[in-house]
Amino acid sequence: MSETTESATTAKRAAAPKFWRDDALPFIEARSIEDGRQVCYAKHSHETFSIGAVTGGRSVYLNRNAREWVGAGAVVLMNPDDVHACNPIADERWSYRMLHVDVAWLTGLQHDLGFSDNHAFRAFSQTMTTAPALYNGLNCLHAILVDDEAETLRKESAAVTFFSEVQQSLNPAPLPDDDASRQLTRAAEFIAENCTRPLKLEEVCKAADLSASHLIRAFKKRYGMTPHAYLINRRIQYSRAQLRQGRLIADVALDAGFADQAHLQRTFKRLVAATPGQYRS
Repeated sequence: MSETTESATTAKRAAAPKFWRDDALPFIEARSIEDGRQVCYAKHSHETFSIGAVTGGRSVYLNRNAREWVGAGAVVLMNPDDVHACNPIADERWSYRMLHVDVAWLTGLQHDLGFSDNHAFRAFSQTMTTAPALYNGLNCLHAILVDDEAETLRKESAAVTFFSEVQQSLNPAPLPDDDASRQLTRAAEFIAENCTRPLKLEEVCKAADLSASHLIRAFKKRYGMTPHAYLINRRIQYSRAQLRQGRLIADVALDAGFADQAHLQRTFKRLVAATPGQYRS
C-alpha cells in the first residue's frame, strides 16, 4: 500500500463514527468520532438521555433555545426529546464521545439516590458544563465500556458510579405539572406509540384534546419541532432499535414507515450523521 493510499485510509477511518453496544448492558450505547469535520447533523432528538464529551476542536451546540460554541473539555447534555444539533466550526478536527442512556434505567438510579421519588425521569436544567470531574469521568467510563477485556461487572459499576455523580452534580429542571403540559405529553406519546404508521393531524389532536392550531403552536414551543418532524425522529429511533437487532435495512425501512430503503438512508444520515449500515455494524 502506498503512503498516499495508507494516509487516505487512515483519514477515512478517523472520520467514520464508531458505535459500541453490549447485550449484557442494554441500557447504554456509546458513540465516538475522531475527526468530525465532515459531520453535519440536522436538528433531532433522542428518546434516551444523552451526554457527551468534546475531546477536540470546536462546534456550534444548539439545545432547545440555547446556542453556544463548545470546545475540548465541555460536556453536553440532552434530555429525552430535547431538540438539538452539534456541528463543527470551519475545518477544525472536531472529536467527541457520546453516551445514550435508557431513561427507565436512569430513572431507577434517580429513585435509588433519593431524587424524584414519586415521579418519572427528572430532567436536567443544564445543557452544558465544563466541570473537570464530569468530563474526566465520562472519558474514563467510555474507555472502560469499549475495553473488550473489561468484565461486565466493572462496566456496569462504572456506569452507576458516573451517572450517580451526574445526578449529584447537576441541577434538575422544575417538574411541569399543568394541564397544557400533560396534553402535549399525551400528543407526543401518541405519536411515539403510532410512529410506524401514517398519522393524521386530527388523530393527534383527539389524543391530546387540543385544536390543530393550538397543538402545532404549543407542540413546537415545547419540543422544538412540529408534530411531523417529531414523527420522523421517532421513526429513526425505532429504526435504530431494529438495526441493533441485526435486521435487514430494507425490512427496517418498510416496518418503520419509510417509503423504501433509500428514504430511510437519506433520513438516517441527516439525523444520525451515520448510515444505517455503519450504525448496525
